[in-house]
Amino acid sequence: MSVITISNERGSQGSLIGETVARTLGYHLANQTTVETMLKDYGLVEFHEEYRSIPGFWDRLDADKQERRDTFLSMLNKSLLALARHGNVVIVSRGGFAVLAGLADVLNVRIQAPLGLRIERTEEVPTLVAPNPEEAAGVIVKDYDQLQKSFVESVYGIPWDTSKSFDLVIDTGKIAPDLASSLIVQAVNALKTPQLKGAAIAADLEVDKVLASTVQGALKCEVSHAG
Repeated sequence: MSVITISNERGSQGSLIGETVARTLGYHLANQTTVETMLKDYGLVEFHEEYRSIPGFWDRLDADKQERRDTFLSMLNKSLLALARHGNVVIVSRGGFAVLAGLADVLNVRIQAPLGLRIERTEEVPTLVAPNPEEAAGVIVKDYDQLQKSFVESVYGIPWDTSKSFDLVIDTGKIAPDLASSLIVQAVNALKTPQLKGAAIAADLEVDKVLASTVQGALKCEVSHAG
């Protein structure tokens, strides 16, 4: 088994690459929607609001908000661990690389692209309807960047845009998505079991049975690929 995490900038085509990699390898694809489904099964119905929130000074002084946020983050991290424990999965998320850092059979990938190109790609999205599409796309991309940066750095204490946290960094301004997907597949296939002997791997993660069952339901797979 192997696990791939993909952290991507808005407009870098990271989601498309994740889908292609999962399809090529025959892996599950897990993204924000997958995690939301899992957490809602636990009664965390405000997933979207919490996931998009940027912790501020006043929020930290509000004990109720802080407790709710701590619960959400704890379950978010446990969900990412449970997905990895299930195995054979591509996880497209903000913090997967941080939560699963240090595991030998996890390939942490960052997909990025120049700002101008990302705005151009976002501008071309059919659902974007605005009087000035370029301006609207610029706002969307920059807001998303700030949200990603604030979330990762405040929750995990890791610079969001550093290459040090990743095994593979791909710029889709230079490397086409198809080639990027191929490079990731090759890298995963190079993670052979003999190289992992004695190292910490996703199969070693301890996950409660209820959460493991939730993962199986979200992925529509009752077979664990751990091992």
